[in-house]
Amino acid sequence: MSHGSTAAREVTAPRSRFYQGPFGRLFDDLEPWRPVDGAGVPITDGQALQDWCLNIANTLMVEKLEPDGTPTPPGDIDEDDMDAEFGSAIPAGYTYFGQFVDHDITFDPTSSLQRHNDPDRLFNFRTPRFDLDNLYGRGPDDQPYLYDTDLPSHQAKFLLAPIGGTAAHDLPRNTKGRALIGDPRNDENSIVSQLHVAFLAAHNTLVDRAVARSHHEAFAAARTTLRWLYQWVVWHDYVKRIVDPVIHDAALQKDTTADGRTVWTRGLEDIYDWHDQPYMPVEFSGAAYRFGHSMVRSKYKTNLHRGFDDTHFVPIFDNTTGSSGDDLRGFRPVGIDNAIEWDWFLRMTSSIGEFPQRAHRIDTKLTNALAFLHEGSVGSANNVLASRNILRGIRLELPSGPDIATRLGLAPIDLEPGEPASLWFYLLKEAESKADGNHLGDVGSIIVASVFAGLLVGDPQSWLNVAPAWTPNTDPLLEPGTDNVDSPGEWELASIIRIAGVPTKGSDFP
Repeated sequence: MSHGSTAAREVTAPRSRFYQGPFGRLFDDLEPWRPVDGAGVPITDGQALQDWCLNIANTLMVEKLEPDGTPTPPGDIDEDDMDAEFGSAIPAGYTYFGQFVDHDITFDPTSSLQRHNDPDRLFNFRTPRFDLDNLYGRGPDDQPYLYDTDLPSHQAKFLLAPIGGTAAHDLPRNTKGRALIGDPRNDENSIVSQLHVAFLAAHNTLVDRAVARSHHEAFAAARTTLRWLYQWVVWHDYVKRIVDPVIHDAALQKDTTADGRTVWTRGLEDIYDWHDQPYMPVEFSGAAYRFGHSMVRSKYKTNLHRGFDDTHFVPIFDNTTGSSGDDLRGFRPVGIDNAIEWDWFLRMTSSIGEFPQRAHRIDTKLTNALAFLHEGSVGSANNVLASRNILRGIRLELPSGPDIATRLGLAPIDLEPGEPASLWFYLLKEAESKADGNHLGDVGSIIVASVFAGLLVGDPQSWLNVAPAWTPNTDPLLEPGTDNVDSPGEWELASIIRIAGVPTKGSDFP
């Protein structure tokens, strides 16, 4: 799993309250938070700051420690024990859907962990819209290598690579094993790459349906339906699961006017306010939306081909001495062992017993695998994700969690002695103390819900603006009762999996 390069171009522009670029601030009037030493002096030295972040990460933010206080190697962990202690109510598939969504709306390869960053000068290489540009790229005419060139562009379907003898597919790849997709980050691990495969296959199914209905622009029709269904799932399924339900209801409201029109209004517009077009707030991208890191498990069961017993857990990655390399790391072809059986990751009609597997709670403890990344020597600051996240927030000059809570008129939660007021840590602690880790707390919910609602309303091509009364039940390319059989009356992530025709049960594997 890659988490982005730390190399970057210099960012020199002064902090500005008035400029809204691709990145901006929600709380530009609040002072940045910085850690202090025992004498109350801010820690500014680069190495001292990295050491401080690493100490917080390794002592406060690891699920399981050895008797000597060091993180337990993930290969030595019993995942059933971790489930009992850290399991949440959220199916594990949503951890990686959150990653997929992140890759659709934000990509900043230019910010650095080595210097302060002014968000007014950062560049978002993704459109801040739920438009699946990480899937479609610039379209079949401009990026034909993503598509089946035997078909005319108005009926374009994505290329897929069969995994022999199964209903599973891999991403199309070049001779070096690199995926030919709109965003290389969607090949970071086998789970998100298989989710990307599902979206590719869902588009292909919708093209076939459009052609069968004699639609002259089958590609465009399928793309619109998939985008709108994706947006619907993002808001009505995913965001609804991860934020406080009261705040979700307040953030985006559907109303009917006196003359019978359907309109959508934002209820948290005072939090995320933009003028001409949405921007990406650094409080969201650099802290609040990184809550998903705490939902990651060290190991997963992938499909029935590996069997049901506990020996068939697969680590997301294993950077410890003597590891076999049998893990879910990406940037390489996916084989039968690591193809995803989706009823083990999402609630589907065929899910039974212990399935779907559950994401870990949203709390201050990260799974041990995230303290053993493949991006630095074991034990180094660059090798520990929690350390990197805290340092990133400092470099982005984010306010403290308590300051933002106060700014919102909320009573800040109590932090224990030694716990940092870092916004990212605070929001995890808030979810842990306020919602038992099953969704974000008040501050986290407000930031996340306001940004998601704002991006949907700010997209001129979203269903809210083009066809406000649209629902998946009224779309001519969708089949209610079949596509959403796993959630009658609702449309969830499992609906897209159904449309795709990718493996959903054990019999899909030999």
